[in-house]
Amino acid sequence: MKKRKSLPIKSALIYALGIFGVQLFIGYINSFQTEFYNKMYSGFDSNIFYASAIIIFAAKLISCFFDPLIGAMIDRSTLKGGKMRPWVLRSSFPFAVLTTVIFIYIPFENFICGKFLLYLYITVTTVLWNIAMSFADIPSQGMLSLLFEDSDERNLAASFSNIAKTVALAVPGVFVTVVMMMLSFIKGEGNYDNKEYYIITALFLFVIGIYCILLMYRKNTESIKSAKSSEAVSIKEMFAELKQNKMIFIVFLINVLGFARSMGLIVCAQANGALIGKINFFGSQMDTTADATWLPGLLGAVSGFIGICIVPLINKRLGEKKTYTAFSVATFIFNSAVCIFYWQLPQESILRYGNNALYMIMVIQFIIGFLTAANTYIPLVMTADIVDYRLYKTGIHKEGVNYAILSLSIKLSNALCVAAGLLIIAASGYTQVIYETGNIPVKMQNIIMFAYIGFVGISALLSAIPVLFYKIDFQTKKEMHNHLKPQS
Repeated sequence: MKKRKSLPIKSALIYALGIFGVQLFIGYINSFQTEFYNKMYSGFDSNIFYASAIIIFAAKLISCFFDPLIGAMIDRSTLKGGKMRPWVLRSSFPFAVLTTVIFIYIPFENFICGKFLLYLYITVTTVLWNIAMSFADIPSQGMLSLLFEDSDERNLAASFSNIAKTVALAVPGVFVTVVMMMLSFIKGEGNYDNKEYYIITALFLFVIGIYCILLMYRKNTESIKSAKSSEAVSIKEMFAELKQNKMIFIVFLINVLGFARSMGLIVCAQANGALIGKINFFGSQMDTTADATWLPGLLGAVSGFIGICIVPLINKRLGEKKTYTAFSVATFIFNSAVCIFYWQLPQESILRYGNNALYMIMVIQFIIGFLTAANTYIPLVMTADIVDYRLYKTGIHKEGVNYAILSLSIKLSNALCVAAGLLIIAASGYTQVIYETGNIPVKMQNIIMFAYIGFVGISALLSAIPVLFYKIDFQTKKEMHNHLKPQS
């Protein structure tokens, strides 16, 4: 029997850099799209959060129908260079361009039917962006099972890629701060518009993201050959796979029920404004909705990094089922306790606004960052194992459709997350106009704290329920990998 040469760590790192590039664009949209609309258009329409929530939710649902088509299209493709890899190249530029376009300010208030044009523009660009995201996300995630045959190597690459993803989702906030510092140096403090730092940041991310994605394309090759699928390109076949493949259906439910796991990121700018506001940091006044959006979640990003490093070690010992369940239950208990504690704070409490509120949020996010580390890592590893499990049981290798389901579940959860988060923010009454008054009511703060922290814990607990029915344990992995091991 010929032993396969161990894949260098370099390949896993390059793969992670590619994931970093894709997630940069996703992170910028998730963190700043609605805040961009809030800052640019809330004076034009005070219902911007309600309208944005409904439009973005609908746009994401519409784009979800393209996921099965994209996954099946990839499964049927016979392009030179592999099954997933060519699609990484094809998708990179449209994805980057659309991310940039979303942050171009257009003065709709100067047009006849300006509100109609504004929301039409938001709808069209958001739908196109989500379709482009699927074209980028499905093949980049799907490459994992084709680049790394050995499960240990694949888990290593998954760990690196999840670290890269965690960092990439946080980096856009830092970039915004850097761009604002540059503009202050060039034009003077306060002598530039909000619209300038948003589009300049988008252009910076365009260059960095494209470089990382192309590096993954150029330096990685698919070591596992996967035959062309005869699967029909239809949504019906997509749902047939969900019905036939119980394990991928479990992953689907994990992500959908755990939809609020990213709500802290979705509403972070608004939560920063309502719960913290402006702060004095190292002798300078900073705004946690603009040049310091990254600061409240800084320790959370650090602990998330630590968690991504530790979770694979815990998972290797306990397995996906126990690891995910333990982290989810812990998240629910901690987040619920934090939310209840905050609701009991009196209006005059020093923890309700300013620097002390910042320090409290940073400590809370440090713990939450670690506890939620399993949420992104485990479903990705499960999907990679499910691809092998499907082959083991049926003799059919269906990376495209299975990763399309993973992407579909992530997109559905994001749609629910955006809708729920923004609707709660809208229900609280928070807007940029309210923030600028400097007077945030306690009731508004309590509602936003629930969106920011409390809802995340409830969703985490719900997502642990389907994991209890996951059947690919250590023994099953050993059997299927022995069965699938190349013979010579």
